[in-house]
Amino acid sequence: MADKPSGLVQGTLDMLILKTLELEPMHGYGIAMRIEQISKGVFQVNPGSLFPAFRRLERAGWLKSEWRDTANNRRAKYYVLQALGRKQLKGETREWARQAAAIARILEAES
Repeated sequence: MADKPSGLVQGTLDMLILKTLELEPMHGYGIAMRIEQISKGVFQVNPGSLFPAFRRLERAGWLKSEWRDTANNRRAKYYVLQALGRKQLKGETREWARQAAAIARILEAES
């Protein structure tokens, strides 16, 4: 049976967006493609989830957006990670690692 794309675990989309933007500013489509590419197709983010997340992250002060020209001379809104977003990413990454380790311990426990 072929692996199929799956939905993101509740609460991880913000962390994945912040992580994707840690390297460089990107537009929404680029962020979605990068998440899909790095996850090897396991996660596919639809615009219906992505754009409300961008608004939420901007309101929190974690991202800033600005209009720029793309490589093919189109205008797109680029998202830029802010200092507060870097701090948030660090905390979320630490918490995610703690929770993932706890889940792994539970799954590996002998019955």
